Amino acid sequence: MKKCIAWLFLSIGTAVAAHAGPLPDFTDLAEKQSPSVVNITTTQDARPQLRGKAPDEMLKFFKHFGMPELNMPENGSPHPRRGQGSGFIVSADGYILTNTHVVDDADEVTVKLPDRREFRAKVIGSDEKSDVALLKIDADKLPVVTIGDPDKLRVGEWVLAIGAPFGFENSVTAGIVSAKGRSLPQESYTPFIQTDAAVNPGNSGGPLFNMKGEVVGINSQIISRSGGYMGLSFAIPIDVAMDVMSQLKGSGKVSRGRLGVLVQEVTADLADSFGLGKSRGALVAEVEDGSPADKAGLKPSDIILKFDGKAIDSSSDLPLLVGAAKPGSEVVMTVWRKGASRDITVKIGEMENAKSAAAESGKTDQAGLAVSALGAEQKRQLKIDSGVLVEDAVGAAARAGIRSGDVIVAAGNQPVNSAGELAKAIGVKGRKSIALLIRRGDGSLYIPLRLD
Repeated sequence: MKKCIAWLFLSIGTAVAAHAGPLPDFTDLAEKQSPSVVNITTTQDARPQLRGKAPDEMLKFFKHFGMPELNMPENGSPHPRRGQGSGFIVSADGYILTNTHVVDDADEVTVKLPDRREFRAKVIGSDEKSDVALLKIDADKLPVVTIGDPDKLRVGEWVLAIGAPFGFENSVTAGIVSAKGRSLPQESYTPFIQTDAAVNPGNSGGPLFNMKGEVVGINSQIISRSGGYMGLSFAIPIDVAMDVMSQLKGSGKVSRGRLGVLVQEVTADLADSFGLGKSRGALVAEVEDGSPADKAGLKPSDIILKFDGKAIDSSSDLPLLVGAAKPGSEVVMTVWRKGASRDITVKIGEMENAKSAAAESGKTDQAGLAVSALGAEQKRQLKIDSGVLVEDAVGAAARAGIRSGDVIVAAGNQPVNSAGELAKAIGVKGRKSIALLIRRGDGSLYIPLRLD
């Protein structure tokens, strides 16, 4: 009887192994592709920084994973900030792709090749919304990667990540594609590839390879409670990155389409209430006055079902398609209105760079803040009656601990709803400091801002 049971388990195990096939061998792939993967180090000139660790609740947020030295030395004197990341060579004459957050605000960028040669790199351009940056080093006859097609990736397919986690150059990790087309909070223009390949601080900007040895993505983000790998990694599809690279090489900036609507998910209950057969599309909650959507006649309560012939299954699909549309082009949208579908033609506008737009309309030189106004729907979601969104914080604002993404609700106990109101409150003659009420995540706190 025992022999029969043993034979049964052996047979089952053999059948499963035969069905699954042998585990993949990554050795040739790693050996062939590693020479095109580079280590990137950055230096930012000495600026005073806050001491101490980031608050625990920030560990819940999606973390970009460069490795900046943020703390101030014990003697109180500021020192240069240094960071590390990865990148990969896309042309033999020295063009390199990496993440924007790896090189953002860096005063010096150094690229180290696997053969130990080091080069000072020039940042040709960077795009914050896609988190893609293009570098150039003065070299030639460099080994380059082969670009793949992320659309052909299948969930469950093996992938390989190469980078420099914690500065350990040319580290290789493998995993599978966990999901495709992931939409992440505050990342509306990238359909991320989710994998379980182990990536950690320093892997940012490194390539994600398929089993053919083709780059299908740029490792960019993780979800972590600890700051390190926890099984969820996200890569920017390489076709998105190559489009950004082409625009950065051509004009130094990235142009995106703009519609001017605030949309939300169509739940089953909402679909039923609007007479829609199933939950799909993007429900228009708000239309910006004078926007391309407004001029085209789009209205709140419309449900956008198709954009330029492409179906909208989820509200997160719309920003991707609109952003990819060429400004000035005319696009036909299919919308659901009052129980019937209809086509609406819209002339696509151009999205302004968030930092540039904020700086033009609301940068306060004294405090180092760039802010933009919040829409009514955004205030409703945040459950606040006033506030401006912090797009950028430098100088006094950064030293105070104000961060991009914070919402300034009030300044000196006075509600603020525009850059002008904030500038007026900060610019009161003789004022040396002002208390700002900040909304951060689900909580609020006061931050004193020194103005002298």
